[in-house]
Amino acid sequence: MIAGNDMPDSDQSGHRRQCPVACRPLLVVLVVLILAGCAGPGIRTADDQPLPPAGAVQTDMQKGLAANPGASEPEDAMIWTRLRRGFRLSHTDHPRITHEIRRLQRSPGAFTTLMARSEPYIHYILGEIEAAGLPTELALLPAVESGFRAHVYSPDGAAGLWQFMPATGRMLGLEQDWWFDERRTVRSSTGAAIEYLQRLNRRFDGDWLQTLAAYNAGAGTVGRAIRRAEKRREATDFWSLDLPGETDRYVPRLLAVAAIVGNPEAYALQLPEISNRPFFTVASTGGQIDLNVAAQSAGMPVEQLLALNAGHKRWASRPDGPHELLLPVAHVDQFESAIVTLPDDQRLRWLRYRIQRGDSLSRIARRHGVTVEALRRSNGLKDTRIRAGRDLVIPLSDSVAFVASTSNQQSRQRLRYQVRKGDSLYTIARRFQVSVTDLKRWNRVGRYIRPGERLTVFVDPDA
Repeated sequence: MIAGNDMPDSDQSGHRRQCPVACRPLLVVLVVLILAGCAGPGIRTADDQPLPPAGAVQTDMQKGLAANPGASEPEDAMIWTRLRRGFRLSHTDHPRITHEIRRLQRSPGAFTTLMARSEPYIHYILGEIEAAGLPTELALLPAVESGFRAHVYSPDGAAGLWQFMPATGRMLGLEQDWWFDERRTVRSSTGAAIEYLQRLNRRFDGDWLQTLAAYNAGAGTVGRAIRRAEKRREATDFWSLDLPGETDRYVPRLLAVAAIVGNPEAYALQLPEISNRPFFTVASTGGQIDLNVAAQSAGMPVEQLLALNAGHKRWASRPDGPHELLLPVAHVDQFESAIVTLPDDQRLRWLRYRIQRGDSLSRIARRHGVTVEALRRSNGLKDTRIRAGRDLVIPLSDSVAFVASTSNQQSRQRLRYQVRKGDSLYTIARRFQVSVTDLKRWNRVGRYIRPGERLTVFVDPDA
């Protein structure tokens, strides 16, 4: 976690600030734990054979596809078959890749779960990667970046499947406002990621490993490492460059995941069954709509709808559109039938209200004809305390069907913070704009904390 003067300088050309593993988003930290579990010597495959070189083993299907690249897999084939066909990066037998593979082998269930989270997105991402003519290993990059979770924010502000920093997202045309964050949408963010990867690849003369390093650390960081190597008359390939430690691990992690996807049996790991079919399609909402009502209309859990539409930061879609949602293919017909007959007063319209000095939650509720409980739940408030200058969303219909605990989970992000010398509960609470009481409750600590101790902090990404 980064705070204060410990935050490294931003790289103007970079994807996001470079920082130690501990400062990455919760999801990235979880993925790092998956990818960086304690490795032990003598890791073996299911047949008790030594670990094969990364990318050295091909299945019969892979060999056939390589001999006949124009061949197409059956419609009911798994997405992984199609993904392998476009592999172009060098999965060399490098010790760093082997090290990452062995770490993944230590948590086989976690690896399968990680890849299963790709199901809503991987078909679309792969199609866009193929259309751009890029190596299909890049479709696996969200596994390393975000663990295939579209809603995740990092402590330093990166967001979405591809973990774009705010400035980089705006540079690539991704809108970010109070209602909506395009960095968290699968379609817009994937298009931006492809454009950014292409820019970086041109800058690094087609070298994909240097490109991936720049995606992680910033083009300026990688460029400076290359110039230093050239000045010393040393090799400038990725493996030889003097790069930050996280970047040294980042590229091998992607190559390790790709090597396993290429032939999971060789590494005694399993891929989930994900068919080579579109998971979602676009459905028109006909106007602003409460996302909980939308999920009910589609006959699906609201959590699944939010995963596909993570760009929506509030419990309702943006008033001025776009008036569409991504829905699983199997739920579109039911949604479109229900939305046609949905009365306007059941769409749960919203008003954004800026809290004024002297306001109270009860006074705002009376003024707008809603209950205090509706305001509290709609805004994820634990109590009735509010602060002047902050915004509230006010439901303008008479049906608020949110569960407070779910609202809190969606409105806050869980971070892990390592206590440093000079820290106190007060300074940490002020840094993350939370209360000391909450810090104590979340971590079951008393008045004193020690350097090196790790604390859980729940933060509002919009604060």
